[in-house]
Amino acid sequence: MCIILLFWSNMFTFNSHIKLAAINFKTHTTMRNRTRFNVQKAILIGLIIQLTFLLDSFGQTKAEKIDELMRLYNEYGQFNGSVLVAENGKVIFKKGFGMANMEWEVPNQPDTKHRLGSVTKQFTAMLILQLVEEGKLNLNVPITTYLPDYPKETGDIITIHHLLTHTSGIPNFTSFPNYQKDISINKFNPDAIIKIFADSSLQFKPGEKFSYSNSGYLVLGAIIEKVTGKSYEQIIHENILNPLKMNNTGYDHHETILKNRASGYENKYRNADYIDMSVPYSAGALYSTVEDLYLWDQALYNETLLSSNTRDLLFKPYIKTMGESYGYGWIVGKKPIGNTGDSVKVISHSGGINGFNTSIQRIPSDKHLIVLLNNTGIAPLREINRAIMSILYNTPYEMPKKSVAFSVLDVIMENGLTSGLEHFEMIKNSENCSLKEDELNSVGYILLNADKVAEAIDVFKLNVEAFPKSGNVYDSLGEAYLVDGNEKLAIVNYKKSLEIDPTNSNAKNVLKKLGVN
Repeated sequence: MCIILLFWSNMFTFNSHIKLAAINFKTHTTMRNRTRFNVQKAILIGLIIQLTFLLDSFGQTKAEKIDELMRLYNEYGQFNGSVLVAENGKVIFKKGFGMANMEWEVPNQPDTKHRLGSVTKQFTAMLILQLVEEGKLNLNVPITTYLPDYPKETGDIITIHHLLTHTSGIPNFTSFPNYQKDISINKFNPDAIIKIFADSSLQFKPGEKFSYSNSGYLVLGAIIEKVTGKSYEQIIHENILNPLKMNNTGYDHHETILKNRASGYENKYRNADYIDMSVPYSAGALYSTVEDLYLWDQALYNETLLSSNTRDLLFKPYIKTMGESYGYGWIVGKKPIGNTGDSVKVISHSGGINGFNTSIQRIPSDKHLIVLLNNTGIAPLREINRAIMSILYNTPYEMPKKSVAFSVLDVIMENGLTSGLEHFEMIKNSENCSLKEDELNSVGYILLNADKVAEAIDVFKLNVEAFPKSGNVYDSLGEAYLVDGNEKLAIVNYKKSLEIDPTNSNAKNVLKKLGVN
């Protein structure tokens, strides 16, 4: 009703202005008043344009606005995947954009299966709490209670609660220098993958602070298997997927022929690097669809999987991180609604794994849901979530702009480095384009992974020039110089990165290996 009143109020105002302008237009036609005539004509045209925009805005449904938004993100090469949006618990939009398989031009659909990456963690947390509710696990006893072979020096002071909240201090094995080359491509059983990091020193005293660790969630998977006597894959089907009829969700296996599975890409120019799915395991090995994740979301409002008291433990804000809090497999915090100054509690998590990035965002107070599954490695999902949330709450939102970074990548790939650099200078300050540090950095790595080292170095240089106060851009440039065999310039840039960001552990480790104090 408020929207209708606002519409007609504006209509009345516009009509009044239009009538006034028309009268003036008719009366003042002499040369003496020609200037005033032109001004009034411009005002009249402006009012008509505003009225047209208002009519279009009010005429569009929320689903149409979301569709327009996502089509533009897809057109600009910033989203390629599947989307589902629910309002008040009811699906108002679901659609695929771009290609699930580019080689065969198979389009993404709502039932396309995408790898979830770290969205898997919330399912692992659910399994843990189910075992707690059954009396088979205690959140606050040492993990050696359930894994007697785990090193006692650390295992005796780490609890399941620490693992769930990323406060264990166990180093994140996916950040190990040899992860990509020696770990990610090989097959492991849970015990073997845990041995990779179990003997490592803790980064801090358990419970002291938050530090995101895939390692911790692998240990949770091993605990689940030890306690149940079943594989992680088997128990997740029995306890979650089958009861919820999530028939298009499961543990991904590279060798399995899986209908409607999306292929993963690094942007549109390169297939994603291979990863054996035994490596992400209980921290990131699941696949699903936007439709199945809606079923998952709805189940979190009832007691199908857990009693309400135990379920609420998932969403309790245990420890602060980046302005929000971490629960059990979920990030909990308030997010702004557009530029209104208002905010709403959001429970969410994102994921990223070779060729995929994903996001599930829940707003329990209104039973809103936004699910984004992208299969081109990188997409501005946070930005997209913010725009869709604004649409749900009828507040203004920004439409996407062309990415300077990815536009430059297209030119480099098609016409070479020189043309790409010229294109960058031409569009970097354009109002119709957006220059972002993370996107330019991603383009640098796309080129680096494609063995275009010289091109990558020049792109990283552009990022340094554009964002000279960021330690990360110097770190990336240092890495490219290292790949190129130029240790001298690599050291210069790693030192600069540390100067700006003294917490950069990667730069510290690399410099140490290079014999630099």
